[in-house]
Amino acid sequence: MKGTDGVFGEAGGPGTTAIGSPPLSLADLAPGTSAVVTGVLADGEPAVVRRLHDLGFTPGAVVEVVRRAPLRDPVLYRIKGCEVCLRRAQAVCVRVGEAAR
Repeated sequence: MKGTDGVFGEAGGPGTTAIGSPPLSLADLAPGTSAVVTGVLADGEPAVVRRLHDLGFTPGAVVEVVRRAPLRDPVLYRIKGCEVCLRRAQAVCVRVGEAAR
């Protein structure tokens, strides 16, 4: 992480996506799907970025959406062999790409 800019490991920089596709966040994934973390960003919140990194949300990590709570928040994710529950406010900070098959 460079300074306190709120960006950690964003592959290619903020807003980098395939042509014609919007950037995906962890909150956009449906239960049962997997994706690869491409970066973590939180505008003005370096503590959130650091905490997500400490939980294992690092670039290149594969994350799976296990299940949602009845009211859709929080969501249980599996990453690096651990299960982590995140609220939507934190999940939108994690940028993901298509999982390698």
